[in-house]
Amino acid sequence: MKKKLLAALAVVPFVALLAGCSGAAADETVKIGVVGASDPYWAVYEEAAADAGITVDIVDFAEFGQPNPALSADELDLNQFQHIVYLAEYNVASKQDLTPVGATAIYPLALYSTEYGDVSEIKKGDTVAVPNDASNLARALLVLQSAKLITLSDGGSIYSTLADIDTKKSKVTVTALEASLTATSLPDVAAAIINNDFVEKAGLKVEDALAQDDPTDPNALPYVNVFAARAEDKDNATYKKLVEIYQNTKAVQDGVLAVSGGSAVMVKTPVADLEASLATVEKDTKAQK
Repeated sequence: MKKKLLAALAVVPFVALLAGCSGAAADETVKIGVVGASDPYWAVYEEAAADAGITVDIVDFAEFGQPNPALSADELDLNQFQHIVYLAEYNVASKQDLTPVGATAIYPLALYSTEYGDVSEIKKGDTVAVPNDASNLARALLVLQSAKLITLSDGGSIYSTLADIDTKKSKVTVTALEASLTATSLPDVAAAIINNDFVEKAGLKVEDALAQDDPTDPNALPYVNVFAARAEDKDNATYKKLVEIYQNTKAVQDGVLAVSGGSAVMVKTPVADLEASLATVEKDTKAQK
């Protein structure tokens, strides 16, 4: 009995060493904050992670403004809901250092209408709704300018605001609403820029879009969506594995495409490129202050 006990004790350090090599304790649950946890692919993702020996808890948030503060406060281990521009603006405004640890997809930002079937039908003086968070607001204004509905006095950039609209040269009036409300505002406005997350939920189809930006443009890198972590966790082996599971599990990728109506462009942008883009956007954002 004594020999068996000594043998068992001798195994303990080895087992503990193996657990340490994984980047997370064997019984650790990784909490990932998202907006839209009801999307079916998240359940598939949890199962795929479990098959790899990682317990994942998908934590749902109702609004885009919530997952980053929760991650900064150690209430989450990762989040996945935002692109580089949004992350940069949060870091600068909140003096945080959240960082991308993996890419997911680029989602085109598009203009929809239940009143008109073509952008040319939109009348002068009509009202168009856009998301009110700074990064998506600027992106939405660029879409409207490309559609010749507005003119931006500075030519437009990722920092454009409603104040940059040249009202005398613009065809429509623009109103900014919380992102989840742009879709529900359609009965009251001529058209609305709707984040991809809310298109299908609003009963719309991606192919019904009147206009959108081009996700394949090299300048679209700042709009790559990412998994984000606290800076001290950027090299966590478990988190890196979770990114790989997302990127390489066909059922997850197919699920993302299905929810996006086929519009998502799945990417595996190197983390170094994501970090470089974040640093550039943060620097430019600070310069705008």
